[in-house]
Amino acid sequence: MPTEINGLPAHVLLVHVVVVLVPVAALVLGAQAWSRPVRRWAGVGGPLLCLGALVMVPVTTHAGKWFRDHMNPDVAASAAVRRHAQLGNGLLPWVIAMFVLSIAVWWLGRKTQRTAQIAVAVLATVVAAGSIYQTVRIGDSGAQAVWKGSVVSK
Repeated sequence: MPTEINGLPAHVLLVHVVVVLVPVAALVLGAQAWSRPVRRWAGVGGPLLCLGALVMVPVTTHAGKWFRDHMNPDVAASAAVRRHAQLGNGLLPWVIAMFVLSIAVWWLGRKTQRTAQIAVAVLATVVAAGSIYQTVRIGDSGAQAVWKGSVVSK
Protein backbone atom coordinates (compact mmCIF):
# COMPACT_ATOMS: atom_id res chain seq x y z
CA MET A 1 0.00 0.00 0.00
CA PRO A 2 1.38 3.43 -0.85
CA THR A 3 2.21 5.51 2.18
CA GLU A 4 2.26 8.72 0.17
CA ILE A 5 -0.03 9.95 -2.57
CA ASN A 6 1.29 12.74 -4.77
CA GLY A 7 3.79 13.67 -2.06
CA LEU A 8 1.25 13.80 0.77
CA PRO A 9 0.88 11.21 3.55
CA ALA A 10 -1.80 8.79 2.34
CA HIS A 11 -3.63 9.08 5.67
CA VAL A 12 -4.59 12.73 5.15
CA LEU A 13 -6.31 11.76 1.88
CA LEU A 14 -7.73 8.35 2.79
CA VAL A 15 -9.36 9.71 5.93
CA HIS A 16 -11.85 11.56 3.71
CA VAL A 17 -13.04 8.26 2.28
CA VAL A 18 -13.68 6.89 5.78
CA VAL A 19 -15.35 10.09 6.99
CA VAL A 20 -17.87 9.81 4.15
CA LEU A 21 -18.17 6.03 3.74
CA VAL A 22 -18.74 5.00 7.37
CA PRO A 23 -21.65 7.41 8.03
CA VAL A 24 -23.25 6.70 4.63
CA ALA A 25 -22.97 2.94 5.20
CA ALA A 26 -24.37 3.39 8.72
CA LEU A 27 -27.34 5.41 7.49
CA VAL A 28 -28.10 2.88 4.76
CA LEU A 29 -27.81 0.06 7.32
CA GLY A 30 -30.28 1.79 9.62
CA ALA A 31 -32.69 2.53 6.79
CA GLN A 32 -32.49 -1.03 5.44
CA ALA A 33 -33.02 -2.44 8.92
CA TRP A 34 -36.34 -0.64 9.38
CA SER A 35 -37.74 -0.18 5.87
CA ARG A 36 -38.74 -2.93 3.46
CA PRO A 37 -38.75 -0.53 0.45
CA VAL A 38 -35.22 0.60 1.31
CA ARG A 39 -34.14 -3.05 1.68
CA ARG A 40 -35.48 -3.76 -1.80
CA TRP A 41 -34.00 -0.58 -3.27
CA ALA A 42 -30.53 -1.01 -1.77
CA GLY A 43 -30.40 -4.80 -1.90
CA VAL A 44 -26.88 -6.08 -1.57
CA GLY A 45 -25.61 -2.49 -1.87
CA GLY A 46 -25.93 -2.00 1.89
CA PRO A 47 -23.61 -4.88 2.76
CA LEU A 48 -21.24 -3.77 -0.01
CA LEU A 49 -21.08 -0.25 1.48
CA CYS A 50 -20.31 -1.76 4.88
CA LEU A 51 -17.67 -3.99 3.29
CA GLY A 52 -16.10 -0.91 1.72
CA ALA A 53 -15.96 0.75 5.14
CA LEU A 54 -14.54 -2.45 6.63
CA VAL A 55 -11.75 -2.44 4.05
CA MET A 56 -10.98 1.28 4.26
CA VAL A 57 -10.76 1.59 8.05
CA PRO A 58 -7.67 -0.63 8.50
CA VAL A 59 -6.08 0.79 5.32
CA THR A 60 -6.52 4.32 6.71
CA THR A 61 -5.38 3.27 10.19
CA HIS A 62 -2.24 1.68 8.72
CA ALA A 63 -1.52 4.85 6.76
CA GLY A 64 -2.05 6.84 9.97
CA LYS A 65 0.51 4.73 11.81
CA TRP A 66 3.00 5.32 9.00
CA PHE A 67 2.24 9.05 9.16
CA ARG A 68 2.76 9.15 12.94
CA ASP A 69 6.06 7.28 12.58
CA HIS A 70 7.27 9.90 10.07
CA MET A 71 6.14 13.01 11.99
CA ASN A 72 8.29 15.30 14.00
CA PRO A 73 8.84 13.22 17.18
CA ASP A 74 7.54 16.04 19.41
CA VAL A 75 4.29 16.22 17.43
CA ALA A 76 3.92 12.43 17.23
CA ALA A 77 4.28 12.17 21.01
CA SER A 78 1.72 14.90 21.72
CA ALA A 79 -1.36 14.05 23.72
CA ALA A 80 -3.59 15.13 20.81
CA VAL A 81 -1.95 12.75 18.32
CA ARG A 82 -1.96 9.91 20.87
CA ARG A 83 -5.68 10.48 21.55
CA HIS A 84 -6.46 10.54 17.83
CA ALA A 85 -4.57 7.28 17.27
CA GLN A 86 -6.30 5.64 20.24
CA LEU A 87 -9.75 6.68 19.01
CA GLY A 88 -8.87 5.62 15.45
CA ASN A 89 -8.04 2.13 16.64
CA GLY A 90 -11.52 1.91 18.15
CA LEU A 91 -13.43 2.23 14.86
CA LEU A 92 -12.68 -1.21 13.43
CA PRO A 93 -14.92 -3.17 15.85
CA TRP A 94 -17.82 -0.87 14.95
CA VAL A 95 -17.44 -1.39 11.21
CA ILE A 96 -17.01 -5.14 11.66
CA ALA A 97 -20.33 -5.14 13.53
CA MET A 98 -21.90 -2.98 10.81
CA PHE A 99 -20.81 -5.43 8.13
CA VAL A 100 -22.08 -8.47 10.01
CA LEU A 101 -25.40 -6.79 10.79
CA SER A 102 -25.79 -5.54 7.23
CA ILE A 103 -25.57 -9.12 6.01
CA ALA A 104 -28.10 -10.17 8.67
CA VAL A 105 -30.47 -7.33 7.68
CA TRP A 106 -30.15 -8.25 4.01
CA TRP A 107 -30.63 -11.97 4.66
CA LEU A 108 -33.51 -11.61 7.12
CA GLY A 109 -35.16 -9.07 4.83
CA ARG A 110 -35.61 -11.86 2.33
CA LYS A 111 -37.41 -13.97 4.95
CA THR A 112 -40.56 -13.38 6.95
CA GLN A 113 -39.12 -13.78 10.46
CA ARG A 114 -40.46 -10.51 11.86
CA THR A 115 -39.20 -11.02 15.43
CA ALA A 116 -35.64 -11.64 14.28
CA GLN A 117 -35.86 -8.66 11.90
CA ILE A 118 -36.84 -6.35 14.75
CA ALA A 119 -34.06 -7.60 17.04
CA VAL A 120 -31.46 -7.18 14.29
CA ALA A 121 -32.89 -3.76 13.39
CA VAL A 122 -32.45 -2.57 16.98
CA LEU A 123 -28.85 -3.85 17.04
CA ALA A 124 -28.16 -2.34 13.61
CA THR A 125 -29.47 1.03 14.79
CA VAL A 126 -27.26 1.01 17.88
CA VAL A 127 -24.19 -0.04 15.90
CA ALA A 128 -24.88 2.48 13.11
CA ALA A 129 -25.25 5.30 15.64
CA GLY A 130 -22.11 4.18 17.50
CA SER A 131 -20.14 4.05 14.25
CA ILE A 132 -21.15 7.57 13.30
CA TYR A 133 -20.41 8.85 16.80
CA GLN A 134 -16.99 7.19 16.84
CA THR A 135 -16.19 8.55 13.37
CA VAL A 136 -17.06 12.09 14.49
CA ARG A 137 -14.93 11.72 17.64
CA ILE A 138 -11.97 10.47 15.60
CA GLY A 139 -12.33 13.23 13.02
CA ASP A 140 -12.61 15.90 15.67
CA SER A 141 -9.56 14.64 17.53
CA GLY A 142 -7.56 14.55 14.30
CA ALA A 143 -8.62 18.06 13.38
CA GLN A 144 -7.75 19.27 16.89
CA ALA A 145 -4.33 17.59 16.67
CA VAL A 146 -3.56 19.23 13.33
CA TRP A 147 -5.27 22.60 13.41
CA LYS A 148 -5.72 23.73 17.03
CA GLY A 149 -3.63 26.83 17.55
CA SER A 150 -2.59 27.13 13.92
CA VAL A 151 -5.21 29.69 12.85
CA VAL A 152 -4.89 33.25 14.08
CA SER A 153 -8.05 35.34 14.49
CA LYS A 154 -7.65 38.94 13.39
